[in-house]
Amino acid sequence: MSDSKKLVRTLIGKVVSDKRAKTVTVLVERRVKHALYGKIVSMSSKYHAHDEKGEYHLGDIIEITESRPLSKTKNWVVTKLVQKAAMV
Repeated sequence: MSDSKKLVRTLIGKVVSDKRAKTVTVLVERRVKHALYGKIVSMSSKYHAHDEKGEYHLGDIIEITESRPLSKTKNWVVTKLVQKAAMV
């Protein structure tokens, strides 16, 4: 293949913490079928993503993309805002 494109993993999730400097914690939920019982269950994972300008806040739905390791726990980067959090 002459034009080999690297497969980039992207996920969409909700910001559950924005307390750390230049970092947001993103909760990504996925629905999977239980291996034994066949019931659809909701599973979730938390990722720490790099937010250089600190522009994403609690409740925002964002897209994150895998990158090189940026710290011990952080190897995702925020790529775009999908939906702004609703003001209560």
